Amino acid sequence: MVDLRFGAFLAPHHPIGEHPVLQFQSDLAFVEQLEQLGYDEFWCGEHHSTGWEMIASPELFLAAAAERTSRIMLGTGVVSLPYHHPYMVAQRIVQLDYQSRGRVIFGSGPGALPSDAHTMGIDPMVQRDRQDEAMGVIRRLFRGEEPFSYESEWFKLKDAKLQLLPLQKDIEFAVASIVSPSGMTLAGKHEAGVLSIGSMSSAGIRALPTQWGFAEESAAKHGTTVDRKNWRIVLSWHIAETREKAREEARDGLMKHNNEYTVGTLAGGEGVIYKTPDDAVDGVAFADVSTAVIGTPDDLVDRIRQMLELTGGFGTVIGFVHDWANRENTARSWDMVARYVIPEVNGILDDYRESNKFVIENRSTWLRAGDAIAAKIRENEAALAAAELDEAEGRPVLRSGKSITPGVAGPE
Repeated sequence: MVDLRFGAFLAPHHPIGEHPVLQFQSDLAFVEQLEQLGYDEFWCGEHHSTGWEMIASPELFLAAAAERTSRIMLGTGVVSLPYHHPYMVAQRIVQLDYQSRGRVIFGSGPGALPSDAHTMGIDPMVQRDRQDEAMGVIRRLFRGEEPFSYESEWFKLKDAKLQLLPLQKDIEFAVASIVSPSGMTLAGKHEAGVLSIGSMSSAGIRALPTQWGFAEESAAKHGTTVDRKNWRIVLSWHIAETREKAREEARDGLMKHNNEYTVGTLAGGEGVIYKTPDDAVDGVAFADVSTAVIGTPDDLVDRIRQMLELTGGFGTVIGFVHDWANRENTARSWDMVARYVIPEVNGILDDYRESNKFVIENRSTWLRAGDAIAAKIRENEAALAAAELDEAEGRPVLRSGKSITPGVAGPE
């Protein structure tokens, strides 16, 4: 029996055009919906350019989400560590951990958008090394060691010690991983979980079978451990009652997302530009190596099981949040996943089916119950016949069997 957790990753990828105030409120309402539907985790990222990815501070957004929820775990997906002094990141995460009552997952990355790093004057060649360095310092601060000093080429610490440690005794660290081994290697070194975003690309999917090995090798090298239950696979989907309906709901938004953002903005025009919305659906969801599920709950169940076999096992399915469909149909899609996909994948309905099958296949066992009912009917017929006989002899009785002859008590 599989025991997968489920969550959502809101980068976000919102087309330009909606009022930002209403978009933020809509995203917060979405987190509330996830909580009500029983999802386990919610993640949001940090971006500072492109116009589509408009959450600049995941900590601020998650603090607001924490006030609207009580159970769902809240992950920074991710804080771009080279953009910040590690001490300040540690302070913010600790505060968020308290404000959320211990529901924070600390996800970090080197920074995904070159345009962000350019604005801050950061050389992309140093970003991954800086993330590695900052993670080590933040872990040390979270442990509550004696005050320490630290000097790097990009930050300094003097007698550093947090005045307040995280509410969680062992707050989970997580890192993003796409295709290269760097994310997995970092996870092994720092005993972190992994958010595999590369599973949304054909190259990333082909790399998945070997990815976890890099984490294990790194952990062995550094004397640490990693656990597959902390490996999160990110998938894209839009689910409806039929494939035809899912296609109709998602196709226009999918084409816009691919042509205008994934290829037109992020890839600078290098990539597949779809000519029609149906071409977009076919290319993304029905190619030889499909990178999304556009179909029914059964289609998503099949994909998750395929991913489990491909990877050798992981702990959490994370759905990538997009605006392919309108708001109503998007909400319906996430509702259907919670109602039909999660229980199917995790075997929650197996005992129902077993009980149903047992009742159907053991019909002869239940015949005795019918015989018992028939016997009571026959007894009642006999009682009615006796009552009629008594009446014929001049001793009328009630159907209860009690005599109504004055002074004569009927049977009790």
